[in-house]
Amino acid sequence: MRLPLNRRWRVLLRRHGPASAVWRRRIAMGTGAVSIGLAALLFARLADAASSLFGGMARGHWWLPLVLTPAGFVLIVWLTRRIAPEAAGSGIPQVIAAAQDPARAGRLLISLKAALLKGAFTVAALLCGASVGREGPTVQISAAILNWHSRLFRAPIRASMIIAGGAAGVAAAFNTPLAGVTFAIEELADAYEQRVALLVMTTILIAGIVSLGLAGDYVYFGAVGETMKVGAALQVAPVAGVLGGLSGGLFARAMLGIGAARDRWIPFLKGRPVAWALLCGTIVAVVGVSTGLTWGTGYAPARAIIDGTNAPYWFGPAKFATTLATAASGLPGGIFAPSLATGAGLGALLRPMFPGDPGGAVVLLGMVAYFTGVVRAPLTAVIIIVEATASRGLILPLFLAALIAHAVSALVCKERLYHGLARPWRTALGTRT
Repeated sequence: MRLPLNRRWRVLLRRHGPASAVWRRRIAMGTGAVSIGLAALLFARLADAASSLFGGMARGHWWLPLVLTPAGFVLIVWLTRRIAPEAAGSGIPQVIAAAQDPARAGRLLISLKAALLKGAFTVAALLCGASVGREGPTVQISAAILNWHSRLFRAPIRASMIIAGGAAGVAAAFNTPLAGVTFAIEELADAYEQRVALLVMTTILIAGIVSLGLAGDYVYFGAVGETMKVGAALQVAPVAGVLGGLSGGLFARAMLGIGAARDRWIPFLKGRPVAWALLCGTIVAVVGVSTGLTWGTGYAPARAIIDGTNAPYWFGPAKFATTLATAASGLPGGIFAPSLATGAGLGALLRPMFPGDPGGAVVLLGMVAYFTGVVRAPLTAVIIIVEATASRGLILPLFLAALIAHAVSALVCKERLYHGLARPWRTALGTRT
């Protein structure tokens, strides 16, 4: 029996009207994307201000980081473990784990509390000279923002929404929308579906428009107009790919195995995370005071190297060490920007080997190779470099270096870094509510 016309209209409106689940989800995604753009911009300003403030203090009082950095590591790690353990580390592993169980993760890994404390602790880490970036934390903060909007509009949280939020965070942090899409494909989504693609691109577009409208159209590392001939690319890219893959794979392997190595070689630190943070903070402080270049994200030295400034040969290894010590300490903060800075240091080492080739192009090949070696996401690495430097003429050499680095890194470290770091968070979701 057919329903009366008025009842059919009510059913239709309930299923497809403004109050339907579909429209509530769309509204949550749209308003959430606007919030992500605003939050990413605010977070970037606070992070840059913290880095600048610490840099000024370190230049004015060379000895201050020897006290401030270890003390800051201890305090931040203690507070993180006590009030927000889900805010530790990069933030990307938490989002990868959250996509496996969105409902439970919404109350733990991507809660509003986790987002607020993640941002605060990351800014605090930069304020004490830690070698951290804001891009990984932006991913977790962005996923948490979409989770909050989904609860506000009573739209059930789905894996696709978490993936879209995290990818929008990458896009807004670097002002690289295409990199956000590729990051979702390579890192956040195990199975990439068509509906996820639409959500990701829509969310990134809205977040990008908001960020672009307020911050302006800027190129993260400055425009690089250099190109490289085929013959030169076939010489430089394999060398960069092998060295970047080896060093990046070594970083990933060290990150995944450093806990077991610590317990084996320094057994008295087992179960003492605050004492371990003190040791890591001391390493960062000593290296930073000795070099003067390894504090914070490493953005300024990396940009100077790309522009042609001769960097000390030890900058890359020193940044490698401080980033590893910072990440291993359990401090909230990302490794994206510090890894790009380390890659610039590798590029600076490559530049004297190929004096006849464009220096900026050689550095970018080193950056993309090392970054790929660390995260094993070659497409994301290439797109980030291209969008962050406007170096479209180097796409093919960058891809060649990234693919070689990906293959070499897989030989050094079998497991992909972020997925290995996500394993404990997946376990936590299975045991905590």
